[in-house]
Amino acid sequence: MFITGGVTTARLMLGASDDVPVDTPRLPAREAAERELSKPMYHENDPNLLQRALDSFWEWIGKVFDSLSGAAPGGPLGLVVIALIVMALFAALFWRLGTPRRVPGSAGGSLFDDGPQSAAEHRATAETHAAAGRWNEAVQERMRAIVRSLEKRVLLVPRPGRTADEAASEAGRQLPAQADRLRTAAREFDDVTYGGRTTDQQTYLRLRALDLDLEQARSRLSATAGGTAE
Repeated sequence: MFITGGVTTARLMLGASDDVPVDTPRLPAREAAERELSKPMYHENDPNLLQRALDSFWEWIGKVFDSLSGAAPGGPLGLVVIALIVMALFAALFWRLGTPRRVPGSAGGSLFDDGPQSAAEHRATAETHAAAGRWNEAVQERMRAIVRSLEKRVLLVPRPGRTADEAASEAGRQLPAQADRLRTAAREFDDVTYGGRTTDQQTYLRLRALDLDLEQARSRLSATAGGTAE
């Protein structure tokens, strides 16, 4: 007589003793294991979502590094050398160009921040800064001297809040032969004043030469009338 049910039936059918292991079908066994392992008690010490994401990220970084190391000459050491060369190139480029230039056409601030001073006073201040090697300040003061001189000669109408770009554009219409140099001077003024750039002696000397040349320049209106701008 067979006894139905589970292990007892199998053992009686096979005539096996209690020491013989019983084979359980693969699919039910896997499902039983999954149910058992899904219990919370087995996952109390599992990493949280953030930790799993970080682990996956660093694993990906490791794979990328390994891939690049295999492709780079000299393996990992070669990759390190290449990275150092790239960083050195970026550093050299930043040192050469400085911070990014101001976007052309963007609004600059007023050309004059302090109280009214004459062209001679601005020139004297510019020369003082130049003698001390303060080229940024020297360029600023020389540009202000240029604009004050043009206002004195009535080539520019004095106007509060005027920017260097506006002054250069207006003066360039009266002095077309100097229009390009005026625009360059205005851009250099804006670069050191608003763009975070540093300038040098050569830039200052160009502005000083422009200032002296403008003193001798004839305006288009005066040339048409046959007179010399005072």
